Amino acid sequence: MNTLAARLILATAMSLSLTCGASAQNYPSRPITVVIPFAGGSASDVVSRIMLERMSKSMGQPIVVENRPGAGGNTGTAAVARATPDGYTLVGAGSGPVAANISLYKSLGYDPQKDLELISPFAGFTIVVVASNALKIDTLRELLAHIKANPGKLDYGSVGIGSSQHLAGEYFAQVTNTKITHVPYRNIAQYGPDLIAGTVPLGFQWLPNVAGPLQAKGAKALAVAGDQRLAALPDVPTTTEAGLPEYKVSGWFALAAPAGTPRPILERLNKELADALKDPAVRESFAKQGAAPMALSLEAAKKFHAEEIVLYRNIIGNSGIARIE
Repeated sequence: MNTLAARLILATAMSLSLTCGASAQNYPSRPITVVIPFAGGSASDVVSRIMLERMSKSMGQPIVVENRPGAGGNTGTAAVARATPDGYTLVGAGSGPVAANISLYKSLGYDPQKDLELISPFAGFTIVVVASNALKIDTLRELLAHIKANPGKLDYGSVGIGSSQHLAGEYFAQVTNTKITHVPYRNIAQYGPDLIAGTVPLGFQWLPNVAGPLQAKGAKALAVAGDQRLAALPDVPTTTEAGLPEYKVSGWFALAAPAGTPRPILERLNKELADALKDPAVRESFAKQGAAPMALSLEAAKKFHAEEIVLYRNIIGNSGIARIE
């Protein structure tokens, strides 16, 4: 390589570096779009809006939420994976489309680990086991007895194939050696009436997804699959208290950016996310939704992401679910 060519390459690299640095230093200078790959009103949508509203105030720019559901969250996630990596298009990264779906789909159209940068998980959702009042069941033990007496005849709903709610149901069947049938919904709002009517009488759900049926007394929460009771459901026992200690499962939601987003922008978003979750008003709103605030460093988020991919791979592998085209 001659001296002139080397100088040109160095000058170009320095120019790009200065441009990225200036861009990151001024970030954000215009509205940010966050794609939620699930329908409006879903648990992920509700908690995302709570946190993003607080981040918007702190960052001094509007954060526009765009719901783009489809293909178990893959449609909206793929769109952001292909977006310009400038920090102005982000995605609410569900445990389905960025972890479980790697093992569920033959082709996602994106690689969650290579095409996205996980800024941080921000909400953990302990699974709530719910049953329609049409079943006339009051406890988890009664539910198990009913399922065993009617193998394969009881349906449970979720926000889609590969969602944490779908896999929570599969894991329940594995732990209890029972058979139940999964019914995926494109829009979780369609599930509520079916749960109340008893058409799809079961759910292994994030609380916001079933808050309506529970408040309407059309369904009953039988247990929460965590170590502690939820503040929003203080009278509902844990699965340990209800007699099924081996069933512990939760889902999570994170904020992610396209790979190649400048590190200073990722660090800014990571800090703003963590600061938002320290706000007592945000924490109180999360608690009402049955969500636990989560905030990890960029490095810890990457490690968490890799571990969750392995966890879901094992659950899916043991379930025998056929991979989706």
